[in-house]
Amino acid sequence: MQSGYVTTPFGRRPMTLALVKNQFEAANIKRGKSADKWKIYRDACDARSLMGLRDRALAVLSALLSFHPEVELKEDANLIVFPSNAQLSARANGIAGTTLRENLSLLVQAGLINRQDSPNGKRYARKGRDGVIETAYGFSLAPLLARSEELARMAQQVAEERRHQKIVRERISITRRDIRKLISAAMEEGAAGDWSLIEDHYVAAVARLRFAKQATELEGCLDELALLRDEIVNMLEDQFISKKSDTNDVECRQHIQNSKSDSIHELEPSSEKEQGEPSVSNRERPAEPGRAFPLGMVLRACPEIGMYGPDGTISRWRDLMAAAVVVRSMLGVSPSAYQEACETMGPENAAVAIACILERAGHISSPGGYLRDLTRKAARGEFSLGPMLMALLRANGKAVPVGNAG
Repeated sequence: MQSGYVTTPFGRRPMTLALVKNQFEAANIKRGKSADKWKIYRDACDARSLMGLRDRALAVLSALLSFHPEVELKEDANLIVFPSNAQLSARANGIAGTTLRENLSLLVQAGLINRQDSPNGKRYARKGRDGVIETAYGFSLAPLLARSEELARMAQQVAEERRHQKIVRERISITRRDIRKLISAAMEEGAAGDWSLIEDHYVAAVARLRFAKQATELEGCLDELALLRDEIVNMLEDQFISKKSDTNDVECRQHIQNSKSDSIHELEPSSEKEQGEPSVSNRERPAEPGRAFPLGMVLRACPEIGMYGPDGTISRWRDLMAAAVVVRSMLGVSPSAYQEACETMGPENAAVAIACILERAGHISSPGGYLRDLTRKAARGEFSLGPMLMALLRANGKAVPVGNAG
């Protein structure tokens, strides 16, 4: 019963190529195809955000479907319904005529229904002698049947996005809990560190959560909070390791002093070179390299380095370290300065430092000197990449700024 030609709207309503395209798609229904109209409707409701539809438009669509006598939409049956505006308004919870016409237009633009207007714009059907509808003028539901699989896929996509967003929100809640309790424990028990500043960063990050609605925005907030939590854990771990190392040194020295050896030569250095070196207890230990940050976080904070990776992309840490070698040379950082950074910070963190320097290259007069300064501070435990990465994330718009927070 579908029309085999394109129809144009009655009166002043304009014809557009989008409407022509919708009619072509609606006419291209597989022979014998059928689908439950309410299943299609539920899929359309789930996918409304992707089509830009509001609840009122869906209420009008439900009213239109209620005028189709069968539960299933079938390719070989009449798919045109022809209720009056008064009938439609009554079944669409009594919405006003202006609102009804507006939402009917939205459904047409979304490609869910087509207009099949009569010569005078009235909606009606003409039946044959056998009582079967021969011609009908009103709204065609054929687009719903033609797009049933597409609407199902769109509904599934929205459901998956909601599921993903729920998982991200759960992780955010757990990360917030971890940070809050770790900061409180560190403050109450007097752990070393500027915990007031860390708490300020936490409060600012939580404030930005209020403005995060989309999944990408929530992921950015999760990355920022995860980075802050890793920084806190690293600080506490470094303190525990430092205390344990100091305790082991004391125990080692006491053991040596209390040990009775048959030969005093066993405790003496075996060469003049060794005699000239400081003892293990007095020699300055190299800084313990911190954990590498999530690669995705680094690339969001420092997108410029991506083009220097193999084939112009970075997908793993090895790619980032290879890109850092190229950028190091381009920035004029000497091999010795970079080698020292690798030995002090660890190769991954040194590559991250190069990526950060590249991102701020326009504000750094001497990248090599700047890297050496960061390396010296890292060796003394006075520098961490975390705050630098968070600052770059905010500067690159990966988190929505809130007033002067952070």
